[in-house]
Amino acid sequence: MEIRPSILRITVCSVFLLCSLIVSAQEHSDPRWITTWATSPSTLPPENSDYQSLNNQTLRLIVHTSVGGEAFRIRLSNYHGDEAINVGAVSVALQETNSIISSNSALSVTFNGQESINLARGAVVLSDVITAAVPELSNLTVSIYLPEETGFLTAHALSNQTNYISELGNHTKSLSFPVQSQTSAWNLLTAIDVINNEDAFTIAAVGDSITDGWGSSDSGNQRWPDHFARRIFNDSSINKFAIVNAGISGNRVTTESSPQFGQNLQARFERDVLALNKVTHMVLLEGINDIGMATMETGSPIEAGIIINGYRNIIARAHARGIKIIGATLTPFQDAIYYSEEGEKERQAVNEFIRNSGEFDGVIDFDAVVRDPSEPKRILPSYTEDNLHPNDTGYKAMADSIDLNLFR
Repeated sequence: MEIRPSILRITVCSVFLLCSLIVSAQEHSDPRWITTWATSPSTLPPENSDYQSLNNQTLRLIVHTSVGGEAFRIRLSNYHGDEAINVGAVSVALQETNSIISSNSALSVTFNGQESINLARGAVVLSDVITAAVPELSNLTVSIYLPEETGFLTAHALSNQTNYISELGNHTKSLSFPVQSQTSAWNLLTAIDVINNEDAFTIAAVGDSITDGWGSSDSGNQRWPDHFARRIFNDSSINKFAIVNAGISGNRVTTESSPQFGQNLQARFERDVLALNKVTHMVLLEGINDIGMATMETGSPIEAGIIINGYRNIIARAHARGIKIIGATLTPFQDAIYYSEEGEKERQAVNEFIRNSGEFDGVIDFDAVVRDPSEPKRILPSYTEDNLHPNDTGYKAMADSIDLNLFR
């Protein structure tokens, strides 16, 4: 259950601090490593090179854990950077509120025993192992000091979470963060792994903005994977799973559009799912942008058969790694900005494949959950604000509908 009362927060802070002052020699190959949080880099460098670069500033990123653990490590990635990036210092702490961290909870994160590291262009690095009790279902801050001009920063651009950029200087351990500006991006940080002694595994939620949580309350952890994680953790009849979110707003299965919407799923699947720890299941909910955005661009939706062939590629690659893949039906989109009757026909064809082909290891019928019984081409009005993305209530209904037997 989520830790909220202040007395429990003090206890967790104490444990987090007292256990954390040693960089563990624990092997990175320890089979207990599990990814508790992850995000998928989205934004590619714009063609006109007009982007914000940081210099002598600190990022404070807010992330929400799923499973807890007795030790942790973080992953930093410079996948889309146009040059090497010097990281001057990193710390992890418990969030108190907004940009403020809990007293005595900030821990230095090192890389090969050093506080700083140079991230080569395209590189991924694992931090040293930090022995510390990481609480489940809790907000952490990851503060990253960037002492020099960064160039383009790899980012998950639309996080539905307010993050913070500081005034000049290293503020990685500042309790009260000197905020210069706010950002929705998670920069450089792509995963947090923990050592967990329970018989726990990872479910990767893979998709577009409906998995990313667009339309949910900002900073509220109200995405459907968040609701699903809380449901799993509150049900004693099923083992715990880490739930990681591999959604990217605007993303497509087979094609690409705006640089902010990332590489297509075929291109990013290895990085965003297969590279994570202890993934045994994945839920795939993607394809509505292939249909709708193509309609806006060319006047015609992409054919269902192209999306289905993309699914088949992902199914084969998941099965090759022993991962069960659950297909989720595409939700209604009538009255959304890119709706068309031709696109609706393609959505129905895609959903027919998901429901009845037998090629997925299971099916979650999100379409049936959120559609308006009187107008099945559209989302129930109480579940949406824009006729495309569910709101908090809609996302919870989606999570509550999932048959847990799919993961037993």
